[in-house]
Amino acid sequence: MQIRELAVPDSYVLDLVPHGDARGRFTEWYRADVLAEATGFGLTLAQANHSVSARGALRGVHFALVPPGQAKYVYCPAGKVLDVVVDVRLGSPTFGVHDAVLLDSEQPRAVYLAEGLGHAFVSLADASSVTYLVSSGYSPGREFGVHPMDPELDLPWPGDVEFELSAKDLAAPTLAQARERGLLPTIEQCTARYTELRAT
Repeated sequence: MQIRELAVPDSYVLDLVPHGDARGRFTEWYRADVLAEATGFGLTLAQANHSVSARGALRGVHFALVPPGQAKYVYCPAGKVLDVVVDVRLGSPTFGVHDAVLLDSEQPRAVYLAEGLGHAFVSLADASSVTYLVSSGYSPGREFGVHPMDPELDLPWPGDVEFELSAKDLAAPTLAQARERGLLPTIEQCTARYTELRAT
């Protein structure tokens, strides 16, 4: 398992190593020690989520207020998705920057994003399955979104896909509107949270 930081600080891609034989394939898709060595703290597991999406289903850009925020570890065991991380932390030197990783079942990878970062993905195949571990449970009053088609973000969505968004994501504000409404976490809040996690 190899890990490297993405263009958005505090997010990482992990290249996984599948092992196969006549029986099928085995993949070690999460290693707490590898992640903790890279980030300086482990992932506190509070909830595990699983979604199955038709081709074109686009989920996000979602984030949670900090503290506590919600770190995510994302893996695609079946199908194919384009996974996107966005820096929505006010005051961050990379505010508004994004990075994208292709997650699929053929060349398995995982993506980790720390608390305070935005997350989205689009399914590139029918019945794409995404499993993700999260550091805090669902809290509707603290979870928000930015519109995934915000031209300021200019996210790298493929041009050959007909997108399907939830009503909530269609109604999400642009990054500028979210900033004006005071919905975004700050880099100071996130840095304090990361420091607190490293101390535990």
